[in-house]
Amino acid sequence: MSSVLETLRERGFVENTTHEQELQDYLNKEVATCYIGFDPTASSLHIGSLVPIMSLAHIQRNGHRPIALVGGGTGMVGDPSGKTEARQLLTPEIIEANADGIKKQLSQFIQFEDGRAILLNNADWLSDLRYIPFLRDIGRHFSVNRMVKAESYKMRLDSEEGLNFIEFNYMLLQAYDFLNLFDTQGCCLQMGGSDQWGNIVAGIELIRRIHHKTAFGITFPLITTSSGEKMGKTAQGAIWLDPNRTTPYEYYQFWVNTDDRDVEKFLALFTFLPIEEIRKVGQLQSDELNYAKSVLAYEATCLAHGEKQAVEALRATASVFGTKKRIQAILPSSTFPDDTSSELSVDAVPGTIIESDKLNEGIPAFKLFNQVGLAKSGGAARRLIEQGGAYLNEARIEHFDKIISLDDLVSGEIILRAGKKRYHKISAK
Repeated sequence: MSSVLETLRERGFVENTTHEQELQDYLNKEVATCYIGFDPTASSLHIGSLVPIMSLAHIQRNGHRPIALVGGGTGMVGDPSGKTEARQLLTPEIIEANADGIKKQLSQFIQFEDGRAILLNNADWLSDLRYIPFLRDIGRHFSVNRMVKAESYKMRLDSEEGLNFIEFNYMLLQAYDFLNLFDTQGCCLQMGGSDQWGNIVAGIELIRRIHHKTAFGITFPLITTSSGEKMGKTAQGAIWLDPNRTTPYEYYQFWVNTDDRDVEKFLALFTFLPIEEIRKVGQLQSDELNYAKSVLAYEATCLAHGEKQAVEALRATASVFGTKKRIQAILPSSTFPDDTSSELSVDAVPGTIIESDKLNEGIPAFKLFNQVGLAKSGGAARRLIEQGGAYLNEARIEHFDKIISLDDLVSGEIILRAGKKRYHKISAK
């Protein structure tokens, strides 16, 4: 059986490690405790956080213990890593509410029962730190000369806004987190994005200086699409894990529209399907590759929202785009349903109920597309229609001011489409 480090590496999670051989030995011989920090700047994580989430899930699946650390304390300071300007500081009340939302989402991927995983908030130990003892006991181990050379600080120092003093303390606080978890939880491994390398190494060095023991670090690469875009960034905004922000149907649509060149990579990163099956996807073309995209969307939606919601999203998609039959020879370990043709429903497709009186009067197409969120503004809706990208019940809309009314109801619904994939249904009351 391969070690979790080998699993993470072959699936594309690893960019850099510290103490390679010692880390491998540690993960092979002991039940390791590993942590990743999550920034509580919002009440929901988005798919840009899936790499760290999935890595913790792999840690747990390989018999180790993950710690998800919510940065309630550091969130009141703001991490300068990867930022050219200061982050907005949050109140303790907002951070606490955001932490509750994050835990609920992490629980979809990681089992916290019976101590198999731990969720902690660093506000519990950072908020009560005394400044002078902290400087004397912790700060003395840090070289300012080395700190300003870290990438996370260099970017800000070179920016117009510069680096403020409260942010300068961030590296010390994150290093102290690692020390605290080492002392209280026996945590010897921290993982994080590539922009966290300097902070992770600072924690490892602090543990070495104080305890004369070795701790470890793993960083993840920045995941981009084949078109060079940052993972999770779309024209419509972030893809959230909170179903109230991004519905399971919309979540499914994001994955099923993956670029052909990214399907194999995303299956390796964002599902738990066997890597041997995933490697064969790179040889697929046409309908078989489209089926693999459907499996990716289904498995990813299962993980984030549960099987019931994934099946509903799949059936809603099938009702609009046609039934997708299971191909047993492709990704056979998937729980993709054998048949999606029964009980087809568009209930999961985003929809709006409009009063019959208003529909009877009629609404210009560009206003309706903006109203239901298929265009960000009336101007954007006009451009969409003028460029031939807007449809009413699968018929292209030729004029931006076309009146849409009760006469356009088909089986009690009006189906709007923007581009190839974005649908919205209208019903009257």
